[in-house]
Order: sequence, then structure tokens, then C-alpha cells
Amino acid sequence: MNAPVYLDYNATTPVAPEVADAIEPYLREHFGNPSSSHIYGLRAKAAVAQARGEVAALIGARPEEIVFTGCATEANNLAIQGAARALSGTKRHLITSAIEHPSVMQPFLKLREEGWEVTILPVDRNGRVSPIAVERAIRPDTALVSIMHANNEVGTIQPIEEIAQITRPKGILLHTDAAQSAGKIQVIAQKLGVDLLTLAGHKFYAPKGVGALYVRMGTPLTPLQVGANHEHGLRPGTENVPFIVGLGAAAKLSRKRLLKAQAHLKTRRDQLHAHLQAEIPRLALNGHAEERLPNTLNVSFPGVSGHKLLEAVALDLAASTGSACHSGDHAVSGVLGAMKVSTARAIGAVRLSVGIYTTPADIDRAGMALIAAWKVLRA
Repeated sequence: MNAPVYLDYNATTPVAPEVADAIEPYLREHFGNPSSSHIYGLRAKAAVAQARGEVAALIGARPEEIVFTGCATEANNLAIQGAARALSGTKRHLITSAIEHPSVMQPFLKLREEGWEVTILPVDRNGRVSPIAVERAIRPDTALVSIMHANNEVGTIQPIEEIAQITRPKGILLHTDAAQSAGKIQVIAQKLGVDLLTLAGHKFYAPKGVGALYVRMGTPLTPLQVGANHEHGLRPGTENVPFIVGLGAAAKLSRKRLLKAQAHLKTRRDQLHAHLQAEIPRLALNGHAEERLPNTLNVSFPGVSGHKLLEAVALDLAASTGSACHSGDHAVSGVLGAMKVSTARAIGAVRLSVGIYTTPADIDRAGMALIAAWKVLRA
């Protein structure tokens, strides 16, 4: 029997063959510690440096502005808690949004427990944060604003450049979680105007267990862990050389094929949307119609539960109702709740995210399975 069509690329991506090939020698032959001064260590050190350059090139940064981490969650924690610690002597206020990933929201809630004041901004019905709301929330003691670049559930892209035009002149640090956007759309740190930016390897065809944090030159940041002076003193511990090499290879691959990949993703996404719209009356799109990731389709199926629908098509389709971090929780999505989506519509929501390996045949199979299952459940 054919494996189910995979349409959960926002949860994780498969490792690209080119990335796996790049990693393999560093699991077998080039196993040295990058801190060692002999030839094995020097080879590993050179590989880490090359990967740092590739990740920097993907986001238009300098290599020395890239800090490798174990994942995006670690990078988000380092950015948020590290910035707060560095500025705690003079600042006591932080700003974020109501639709952030838990790896952003939880550090803010932890800091609130420690005495920081945290403003959580609402979003509009499309899932966008208003730059005007950011400006109104800013206080003289605001240390950091953290707004995700693109939402992981509905794909809505945030106006980060406009927000940066507000924060930068005031000397307020700006962080964006770009885990979902890197590799799908152009992500240039300087153009966005951010001071801190998070990347997740497994969202753009590198392995799980590796990420990176862009730290703009001169940005104050206190490390969360202590040990040796790895990663510019911000992240101690022997580098995961094979996966860092993989992250570099994935960054290079993403940069080279970005425009072609964007067109492919949008075509497959829109093909699926059109197929579903043609057969399902009152199918509702969640998220911004235009300003969203080219691969993300979050739609509500009327009169059914999204969870039940996906259970019904499990042999043909692998997808999710929302963030993988809440996959075991059948409650209404917090993102859709923040967007003021009705309970009935939120219950019927399904996130369908395509990838570079998604084919027209995959879309046809997934669409037919969803339509057939919806009709059965409605009956």
C-alpha cells in the first residue's frame, strides 16, 4: 500500500538527500572535536566555519553573527531570556504577540513570573500584529519586542520591517522567530531590521536537533549556560559538527532554489485549495489571503471536526490541525482563538502544508480523500 501523502511540512521536513550526503563524512571520517588543534580537529573546525558562512549567507548576515544551537526553542530562549538578563538593570518591560510559538511565549511567561512586565499584543482576524499597536505598547523601560516572522499554523507573515522602523530609533531590541519562513520566503536580517532572528534546521530540510540564532553585532545578550567559550561565549558545549554541516548544506540549498521553490509551493498550495473549494461549500480560509507563506493552507471544513476528518483520511494523508507542539491537545487552536475565529469554525480547522517534494498527484490524492471523508462525516 502506498504511504500517505505527507502534507505536514510546517511540523518538520524530511532531510534533503544533498544534506544527508554532506553530513555522512562527518559521522564517519571527519569525527574530530573542533576545539582540538590536530588535523582531525582542524577539519571539523573548518567545516563548522563553512556552515556558519552558508547560514549567514541565507539571511544576509555576517558569519560572526551566527550562533549555532540545538534547536529553535533553544535559540528563542537565548534571544529572549538572554536579552532580558543583559538589560535587566535598566529595563523591565517586554512585548510579544498572542500567536507566538510556545518556545517564545513560555520564556515571556517565565520572565513575567520573575517580575518583568509583559505586554501580549492581539492580532487582527487575519492573524497580523498591528505596528501601531506595537508603538502604543512601547514604554521608556521596554527592553525587547519579539514578533514571529510567519505563523506556523495559518502562515500569516508579520510586518516586521514596519515594526523595526518603530523599535530601532528607540533603541529597543527586536527579535523575530523565523523558523517557519526561512527557506520558503526571503529572510534578510538587515532588511527586516531585527537584532535577533531564530532559525530551525528541520523546517528547511536539515535534521532535527540543530538551529541557529542571528545576533546582530553589538546586541547585548547574556548566555543562559556557562562552560567553555564556544559560539562566541553564548552557547557552551562541543559543537554538533555533523548536524551543523547539515544545516549549512540546507541553507546553501535553500538559497540557491528559493525562487523556484516559492513558485512550486504556491502552485501546489493553490491547486489543493481550488480542489477543495470546488467540492466543499463554505470552506473557509484561515489567515491572510495574500501575506502568508507560499506553502501553508489552513482551512476550516464546515460541520465537522478537523481531528475526526484527519483520522478518517489517515491512510491517504498525513497532516495536522495546528502546531505539532499541541498535536495531542484537541482544544481549539490558540492562534485561531486569538484571531477571533468562531468555535465552530476553529473546530473544523486543518493545516495543510506542502513541501518541495509535493507532486500534483499528491495533491489530487489528498484532495479527493479529504472531500470524500468530509461528505461521509457530514452525512
